Amino acid sequence: MVQKVMVITGASSGIGAATARAAVKDGYRVVLAARTPEKLTSLQHELGGPDHALALTCDMQNFEQQLKMVEDTLTHFGQIDAVFANAGRGGSPGGFSSADHEAWRDMILTNVYGVGLTLQATLPALRKSRGHVLLTGSAAGRATIPGSMYSATKWAVTAIGYGVREELRGSGVRVTLIEPGMVDTAFFDQKPEHALVDEDIARAVMYAVSQPAHVDVNEVLIRPTPKVE
Repeated sequence: MVQKVMVITGASSGIGAATARAAVKDGYRVVLAARTPEKLTSLQHELGGPDHALALTCDMQNFEQQLKMVEDTLTHFGQIDAVFANAGRGGSPGGFSSADHEAWRDMILTNVYGVGLTLQATLPALRKSRGHVLLTGSAAGRATIPGSMYSATKWAVTAIGYGVREELRGSGVRVTLIEPGMVDTAFFDQKPEHALVDEDIARAVMYAVSQPAHVDVNEVLIRPTPKVE
């Protein structure tokens, strides 16, 4: 039986890297895509080398690079069965009144535009394999957070997930929004006191892709258990 192939963006650390480890453990071959080649190479080696993991440097804001990511994946592994559009960036403090607007630009282009580009680049292969689209949304994309442009980008990802699911209805391609609450990753400057860990989110991804073809897990919202007083 040919092993399935999962493309993971933002794979160099945090949720992306944890998902790559979980996917390889479950028998997947993985494509590790991110901006940081050194971290990708190290993770590729950890996961067993190019027979199991392909490391590709890719800026998710660049459509040509995303198309090359897909081309290289198909050349190396021959198929794409799942895409985890996980690449994302945080914002800047200060709310809408005084945040760094240039930081907004990079975040919006990565968190929203980059996700759209990932879909456009990978959907032809996913239609062929009747594969699975997974998007890293957020609990912040389901709530009103004062002054948060980051939250606005995750609301956009929620809308993208709903929209692409309807576009793909009847194609056999499944779509899952993975919506973490607070996760203890390098995303935060200071370690959160009460948070999930990246492996918790990886397990949610693998739960969604492990379901039989007639089961479409639309959304997985994962929050830390409330702190015991």
